[in-house]
Amino acid sequence: MSEHCHHHHDDGPPAAAEVARAMDEADRRLTAEGERMTPARLRVLELLLAAGEPVKAYDLIARFGDDGQPAKPPTVYRALEFLERKGLAHRIASISAYVACTSGSVDHAAAFLICDCCGATQEVSAPVAGDLGRAAETAGYAIVRTTIEAHGRCPACIAG
Repeated sequence: MSEHCHHHHDDGPPAAAEVARAMDEADRRLTAEGERMTPARLRVLELLLAAGEPVKAYDLIARFGDDGQPAKPPTVYRALEFLERKGLAHRIASISAYVACTSGSVDHAAAFLICDCCGATQEVSAPVAGDLGRAAETAGYAIVRTTIEAHGRCPACIAG
């Protein structure tokens, strides 16, 4: 973020019941797929969901332990890799952070609108079927995963 905004944002972290519902859904989906949601994977997903915004891996490491003890970095990175692979989290490369997936769809292209003023991030549908999809098809390329990142200003910062 290049500037600090001086206005109020109404968005807050999601309610505990919303986080619990999303975690239960993820656990049910993975169980149906024959995957196991380990305690570390559950904890990292919980931290991402509860944050309601992108979180850096080192912040996840620091917040990991219920007793204030940080996790070992490989534990968190392995959990993040698994959650990404299963469509439960995304890595936003331009800000080196991770966010829980809000689409509810396993196989989808993710696009993020990132506010350079306040840091608000919103996941939206990525237009992969359009020009990018045709270009990949022409090149004989099969797209497996797409993440598009667009930087600008959110409505609150524009009005600010």
